[in-house]
Amino acid sequence: MRLLLAAALFPALAASVASAQTAPPGVAIGATAGTSGLGAEVQVRLGPIFTLRGAVDRLTHDFDETYDGVDYEGDLAFDTLGGFVDLHPFANALLISGGAYVGDRNVRISATPSGPVEIGGQTYSPSQVGTLDGEIKLTNLAPFVGIGWDDTFTRQGRWGFRAIAGVAASDKPEVALKSSGGSLSNDAAFQARLNDEAKRISEDTDGYALFPVIQVGLNYKF
Repeated sequence: MRLLLAAALFPALAASVASAQTAPPGVAIGATAGTSGLGAEVQVRLGPIFTLRGAVDRLTHDFDETYDGVDYEGDLAFDTLGGFVDLHPFANALLISGGAYVGDRNVRISATPSGPVEIGGQTYSPSQVGTLDGEIKLTNLAPFVGIGWDDTFTRQGRWGFRAIAGVAASDKPEVALKSSGGSLSNDAAFQARLNDEAKRISEDTDGYALFPVIQVGLNYKF
């Protein structure tokens, strides 16, 4: 049965590939939206199988999060450039994409406790702590792999649609934490507790190292 099915499908697939082999290179520009933020892209088609793609994205997001029992306000800001190779294995809209994002990917956090909080395993009063400010920093380089659909160069007309899902990976986040305005802000022992607290927050943010990318876009080809 499988052999019969393959024999039935092979002529159609071969005809599709043969037709695509005659398709000329092309260039397209587009706009995107998704978990990577809002962005713009340019695509250069090298042939029926390979397309080069460059992107610029900006993602901003405010949120509230609790790390190790302390309530923080967070401010996420990702400004990235991306370079990718899209492989269309069947010379149609289906694609497998690989590449990387490069750029600043930082999360700033701040907290002003209104009650006793535990910092590095020790309990402190609000007057002792003051205001906590920190930064969760991801590596500037994040390799990406994904799968999607892009019919920009395979459909009639100038407009094309693209959708892709994948993951951008980076090393474990680095966390820095400091105190200001508290009676112990400049105390050496308290500074050591803050360093221990930063390590605990780093453990809580391990999941940030794998960033899901779900994106849709509209392209215009020349």
